[in-house]
Amino acid sequence: MFSLDTIMSTDLVTLKPEATLAEARALMQSNRIHHLPVVGDDENLVGLVTLTNVLAATDSILRDFDSRIHAADIRAKDVMVTDIATIDEHASLRQAALFIEKHKIGCLPIVTNGKLRGIITETDFVAVAINLLEQIESTEPMDEEFA
Repeated sequence: MFSLDTIMSTDLVTLKPEATLAEARALMQSNRIHHLPVVGDDENLVGLVTLTNVLAATDSILRDFDSRIHAADIRAKDVMVTDIATIDEHASLRQAALFIEKHKIGCLPIVTNGKLRGIITETDFVAVAINLLEQIESTEPMDEEFA
């Protein structure tokens, strides 16, 4: 049985609750990620800001500039999801994959005793699937018709 630590990301980019939506958007763009765990001063997970949260809370550029709500004026704590599905670090990859699929979520923070240890995303599972497909393909005989 593979454990989550074989594929979970541990070099995490996080936000504090007082960070702005503009900061969240910049972090997502520069790190090419869609999920930002929000941690308190004790490094406990308190929320999650997703790209969907950012897009939903961002005012349209079509609106008049003076009446627009600016991303620099919105705090992460005001848009973050606080009812977060998490999983223990000792869970199996299969358990995590089934949970993500069943609940239709894009990421699953790994938490131990309230502390954020890592995060696993749909993209991580796509990488696992690609690896498994490559292993299967390398053991199959070449089909002469497609060679």
